[in-house]
Amino acid sequence: MMLLGVPLEFIFFGLTLAGVALLHGRTLQVAVCGMLAIVALRWIGSGFDAGPGLAGLQAHLAHEWVTLANLLGLLTGFALLSDHFEKSQIPALLPRVLPDDWKGGFMLLVMVFVLSSFLDNIAAALIGATIAQTVFRHKVHIGYLAAIVAASNAGGSGSVVGDTTTTMMWLGGVSPLAVLPAYIAAVAALLVCGIPAALQQHRHQPIMRDEIPGTRLDGLRLFIVAAILLGAIAMNVYANQFMGAQAQAAPWLGLAVWAVILLTAPLRRPAWSLLPGALRGAAFLLSLVFAASLMPVHHLPPASWQTAFVLGFVSAVFDNIPLTALALHQGGFDWGILAYAVGFGGSMLWFGSSAGVAVAGMFEGARNAGAWLRGGWHVVLAYVTGFALMLALWGWHPTPQQGRAAVPAASAVPAVPAQGAAPGTGKP
Repeated sequence: MMLLGVPLEFIFFGLTLAGVALLHGRTLQVAVCGMLAIVALRWIGSGFDAGPGLAGLQAHLAHEWVTLANLLGLLTGFALLSDHFEKSQIPALLPRVLPDDWKGGFMLLVMVFVLSSFLDNIAAALIGATIAQTVFRHKVHIGYLAAIVAASNAGGSGSVVGDTTTTMMWLGGVSPLAVLPAYIAAVAALLVCGIPAALQQHRHQPIMRDEIPGTRLDGLRLFIVAAILLGAIAMNVYANQFMGAQAQAAPWLGLAVWAVILLTAPLRRPAWSLLPGALRGAAFLLSLVFAASLMPVHHLPPASWQTAFVLGFVSAVFDNIPLTALALHQGGFDWGILAYAVGFGGSMLWFGSSAGVAVAGMFEGARNAGAWLRGGWHVVLAYVTGFALMLALWGWHPTPQQGRAAVPAASAVPAVPAQGAAPGTGKP
């Protein structure tokens, strides 16, 4: 069904995103209602890609459920991980090593960037946000939150284990070396948004000069955090390297995270009280991701650097998982430039990546799209600057291959619609 030549699904999805941006106190309700409206529209209208009616919906769910289940497992599991990390007292001890002025805030963003190169970008962003909450005495500027999300998405953009989109490229046959040049743009973007954000935060609330007296490291909590992260990394690499098609048989990454959480629960009790809030955040993100998967998008414009550049902005309001899948199927892209565009682009809005949704759930007022854009203006500037610098220094090196089989990532988190990701994610 069309309205003025535009499929109604796009109009409904656009209204949903507008509702999320404007009614930031009712984001979950808006996302769920929008998703249900789009499902109903496909049911009574053109049908689902896999067929009409209930059978078509079931087939679509069978295709999407692993991504959705991984997302659910990671968002809830990493909420518990961030609490373990905070209670390990590492954030309270960091003033020992972080500079006392604005450079301390910038160094924290660099830490998030590095962590995200080998961790899931949700975990890196939550760890960074947890540290910021402590060292800035619970007074974190929204522009700095946007920079934390941007740093996590930038750090994952050049690594095939750092973001959903790059993992998808790896599974689709793209060499890890082909996405590595994304770091040319990512490092530049980190500088462009990281320095203004650190200055914003320093004016808003300077970093703690000294650690809290009497602070002692909880080694068991730190061990649990390390075990969860190592379990996630190991499963990510194993699933992508050795499981092949079986990587899509189950949500292995989410299961690995929760297996470690449950096995280590006798050592230190997880903060189960955090789960209701994490589940609400996950339900919001899952609704947007599933709604995005129902959009009637079957091809992208011809591969070019201009297309990749625009996809970065699209990723801020649309799930980058199907965008990446379409790009892999179509071929002809420079995978390093595309990885940066769809990975970093989602940082421009709080719901543009899974890392953004996770971080926004920790801070009251962060789910305000207008405030995010005003405070995080430097993220948009960073995206454009990083892209332009990479194009100037690296150039456009498209792959000649067409018709790649786009294999969805079993182990990373989608960047929201709107990431690896994202999702990414984000990265997811």
